Amino acid sequence: MIRSGMATLGVAALFLAACGGTGGGTPQKKTELTLYNDKGAWTKYFDEMGALSKQQIGLGMKPTGYTDSAQYQAFIKASFRTNVKPDLFTWQTGGMLAEIVKQKQVADTTALWQEAIKAGDLSQDLAPYYTIDGKQYCVPMNVAYWGMFYNKKLFDQHGLKPPTTWDELVKAAATLKKAGVTPFYHTSVLFSFVWFEQLMAGSDPDLYDRLSTGKAKYTDPGVVQVMEKWKELIDAGYFVNPGDKTDPGDVMKNGKAAMISLGTWFNTSMTQRNMKAGTDYGFFVIPNVNPALPKTSVIFESGPLCSLAKAADPDASTKYLKWWTTAEAQEKWATTRGDVSANPKVEIKDEALGQITKDAGSGKYRLVNRYFEATPPPVLTAALDGFGKFVTEPGTYKDVLATIQKEADEYWSTHQ
Repeated sequence: MIRSGMATLGVAALFLAACGGTGGGTPQKKTELTLYNDKGAWTKYFDEMGALSKQQIGLGMKPTGYTDSAQYQAFIKASFRTNVKPDLFTWQTGGMLAEIVKQKQVADTTALWQEAIKAGDLSQDLAPYYTIDGKQYCVPMNVAYWGMFYNKKLFDQHGLKPPTTWDELVKAAATLKKAGVTPFYHTSVLFSFVWFEQLMAGSDPDLYDRLSTGKAKYTDPGVVQVMEKWKELIDAGYFVNPGDKTDPGDVMKNGKAAMISLGTWFNTSMTQRNMKAGTDYGFFVIPNVNPALPKTSVIFESGPLCSLAKAADPDASTKYLKWWTTAEAQEKWATTRGDVSANPKVEIKDEALGQITKDAGSGKYRLVNRYFEATPPPVLTAALDGFGKFVTEPGTYKDVLATIQKEADEYWSTHQ
């Protein structure tokens, strides 16, 4: 999926730099920063932000986008050991951010956070996701709430409305399946965790949180029940082939599946395909599996934009991150992509996304940290492989859970 030529050139540049291809350590004054990211499909939007920052603060930005997450992470980690380094780069919160902070690779942004919160450009509620040992690192590149995107034309055609209970959701899936329409999208690669996190958070969010801190086991009865619930949905024929490589945006547009569970950032894929909210597609909050829970669980994520502890021009990197959090910058970033913003001042034009943002901010939902960020990296790797196997071989769920737990036992034995 990644542009192999770009990856090869990037590795070659790093190799030359490691062999003394560039001279490091000399302070620079930059008028344009490089921003490496794993959002290759968003290059157009990053370019527009670079043009806007040049206009507003006299500091441009040139993006280099990857579309393969594993290769991107390997590139960034390799860059730490060379003289060819990004000025800015996107990353993940949770264990992955903690890992590179502990390696002293990431610039402290505590002062920037304090200023932004005081100015109303960032929410205090977001700070914990960026806090490690009492200090903040990076700023939010984006925030996202997870829910269900649905093909409105298919829903209208079959007399369906967004469900407000889990039973209604399953009933809608049965109606679609009977009519020859595949209800749900899922995949065996990278995002194989999506239905696990949704079913887990909607059944027992406390158990979900305990899993992420090693205080519960993947073999516990509540987790096994979630896998059995997931297996029931697969066995009922409610999902597309998990090995299908069709882009989820195309799956939604062509009706290959009626519903796709993803973060609000997926709205950008609809925008890119000239689909109109309320006409071609819609978005709803996924109801809890357990109706007795006091609040509906909503998966939440925030992706960081970081600068280096040893940046070529620290002042320029900090200036850019500070600008990124402002309402002027975020208005552009959210509007062009048709997405939500980390800045509370930004008005979200999409009605459904604006509503979930407002409701989440008012405490209506129980926000649950996305599995990808909540889970320690070694456990996550085992889980992604395990869930990828499960969606193709649902009968293996007990073996899958045992394998993940083995990795979890090993990790938590030295990290409690």
